Amino acid sequence: MATQGKFKKQLTLTDLTFIGLGAIFGSGWLFAASHVSSIAGPAGLYSWLIGGLAVLLLGIVYCELGAALPRAGGIIRYPVFSHGELMGYLLGFITLIAFSSLISIEVVAARQYAAAWFPLLTQPNSSDPTLLGWLVQFLLLCFFFALNYYSVKTFAKSNNLISVFKFIVPLLVIGVLFTFFKPENLRSQGFAPFGAAGVEAAISAGGIIFAYLGLTPIISVASEVQKPQRTIPIALILSVVLSTVIYVLLQLAFLGSIPSEMLAEGWAGISKQFSLPYRDIAITLGMGWLAFLVVSDAIISPSGTGNIYMNATPRVIYGWARAGTFFKIFTRVDNESGIPRHALWLTFTLSIFWTLPFPSWERLIGVVSAALVLSYAIAPVTAAGLRRNAANLPRPFFVRGFCVLGPLSFIISALIVYWSGWNTVSWLLGLQILMFFIYILFKNQVPTHIISLKQQIYSSLWLIAFYALIIIASYLGSFGGIGAIEHPWDTLLVAAIALVIYYWGAYTCLPQANFAEDEEE
Repeated sequence: MATQGKFKKQLTLTDLTFIGLGAIFGSGWLFAASHVSSIAGPAGLYSWLIGGLAVLLLGIVYCELGAALPRAGGIIRYPVFSHGELMGYLLGFITLIAFSSLISIEVVAARQYAAAWFPLLTQPNSSDPTLLGWLVQFLLLCFFFALNYYSVKTFAKSNNLISVFKFIVPLLVIGVLFTFFKPENLRSQGFAPFGAAGVEAAISAGGIIFAYLGLTPIISVASEVQKPQRTIPIALILSVVLSTVIYVLLQLAFLGSIPSEMLAEGWAGISKQFSLPYRDIAITLGMGWLAFLVVSDAIISPSGTGNIYMNATPRVIYGWARAGTFFKIFTRVDNESGIPRHALWLTFTLSIFWTLPFPSWERLIGVVSAALVLSYAIAPVTAAGLRRNAANLPRPFFVRGFCVLGPLSFIISALIVYWSGWNTVSWLLGLQILMFFIYILFKNQVPTHIISLKQQIYSSLWLIAFYALIIIASYLGSFGGIGAIEHPWDTLLVAAIALVIYYWGAYTCLPQANFAEDEEE
């Protein structure tokens, strides 16, 4: 049996930057280009820039939190410090859904691209796997589990090697496709054929926000980082800025290299014509060698990202357990390896579960994107709360202009969730509200440490109000709702709701930061 140990500080700036970049560059770049083109046309370039800005703002907020409190599973534990255990419980639940399902979506993506070489992996005229295809996904998950079982350094070395190849191919794709670039494509059917609503919808439904969100693995391994106060902010900002540049260039290269005759009927059908965008465009342009490299990278890139989240998710589970509202067995860390192995086993089990009943990448993307944004969106309110109830906490990275960046990053996060559409918003946020009432019903079984249940509820009501109001706005709005509130008024309404909720959450934090559960570490 594993004995209780501590996390080992083995990760360098290079390791951490590659973890961030590797988490960001998974299946998103491989599928999103054609989906974004179908939803927004050439104006999808704006969608990538908005998505990059949103994640950069959140990343800057996490720089302050991660440098001040480098904790394993920090994404779960920061809200506990600022608003109490109930907040950690709610965020732990949504983050566990997001992270564990993301592992699955990456192996699904790897299998879908591998089917270009091995058709038996995918059902005819479908993106769903055959039984053989599912077994391949299962074996990939087993491989990730093995890489993460022995030590974090084993994981980091394998990730660094994978990441080098992951970036060579996208850069090569950019260079080659620009030799076929036709500027007139950007004016075909107009630059923004679907208007501002298309630009907004592409951020969630097109897979853009999914492609960007790789910051939390950096925060999740914070306890294992050398010189975290310096390393974490640099790695976070580098990851977002570099990925934004590459994503925008990839989208531009794709838009400009499509043969003009294929745009005769507009942009809406591009995702069907190029279901595997960069492989298909390479074949269309007669470059079989590039298609071969893309498929090779398409198997490796998602696999590398799945491996990163197999590493990050156990730290999230650990953080949830340390917060006092999840099973304490998951706080156990193996003394020799420094790995929370019980949490790793749970991660492995959940990642298998999400591959049932054999979903495709397209079916999972909306839910995973919204769940990821929800797990990120609390950070600005948490940072604002800690500035009030832990004013003397040393902050090696202090965000200036937070009075603007804080509410702005929360508003953008709320909009991204709203733009994911009624079908996703209704059940995902509804499930969170249900979990809130389950917590209260079982209050006698809930550990409260030094924070009373009454105080926990008081400090969390803003989040439940936020969920409820976004559900109502989504139902009445134009993104999958009944359209009673037309665009852009629905977007402005959600922005106003988010602004009010941000200040409500910031001003109802705990009277004093709750570092009680942190004293053992």
